[in-house]
Amino acid sequence: MIPGNIFKQCILIVGLFLFFSQGCKPMIIAHRGASAIAPENTKAAFLLAWQMKTPVAECDIHLTADNQIVVMHDSNTKRTCGVDVNISDVNYSEISSLDAGSFKDAKYSGERIPLLADVIGTIPPDKKLLVEIKCGREVLPFLQDAINKSGKRNQIVIIGFNIDIIAEAKILMPDIPVYWLVMTEKDKTDKWILHSSELITTAKKRHLDGIDVHWAGLSKEFVQKAHKAGMKVYTWTVDDLPVARQVKKMRVDGITSNKPDLLRKNI
Repeated sequence: MIPGNIFKQCILIVGLFLFFSQGCKPMIIAHRGASAIAPENTKAAFLLAWQMKTPVAECDIHLTADNQIVVMHDSNTKRTCGVDVNISDVNYSEISSLDAGSFKDAKYSGERIPLLADVIGTIPPDKKLLVEIKCGREVLPFLQDAINKSGKRNQIVIIGFNIDIIAEAKILMPDIPVYWLVMTEKDKTDKWILHSSELITTAKKRHLDGIDVHWAGLSKEFVQKAHKAGMKVYTWTVDDLPVARQVKKMRVDGITSNKPDLLRKNI
């Protein structure tokens, strides 16, 4: 029989091991839904992501002429719907019947451009949705209204490349987590430039909750500095397992992927 004090120590050691091992595992984020299989930014893509048990999905939003928030990456419907229409120029009724699925696979024929409210409605109780603002600040009051009406306020995170717009979103909705999307570039020798810690300082000054950076500019030191500043670090868009394992070792908090099921099961 194991003495009580030794038994308690064993339980503590096991508990600490589980805590730190889970803490090292990044959250997997489905990029535009499970977009490697289903047509991006459609309800089918998000439903598949949830079916895959992905904890978080990411979507992109634009605003129509009649102030409806639609989920689509591009500002124009040509690439995914085959019809050359600028979203900001038309009412939602003019694009709501477009086929946004056939470009991916004939079996998805008839998938529509969803409203943000429709996509939020698919979120299971234990999952979250990253909403990337692709348009201007004109969307903010309508986004705030959509979140207020959703009943899923604590399941929404806002992201975006334009720091002024997302900082304004943080002012409007201080309780909603907001992350700054950042790209990286290559130097004259074609090597990726590492992300500067100045990004962390800037994000902190704008009262943001974290940074969502391109994977190629990541370093362990950058992640450590962000965490020390109380900020989370997500990275995008990783479909390659060796790269995913590499950024996992840097202790990132989340990895965005078109293949969320592949990463969730293999890193």
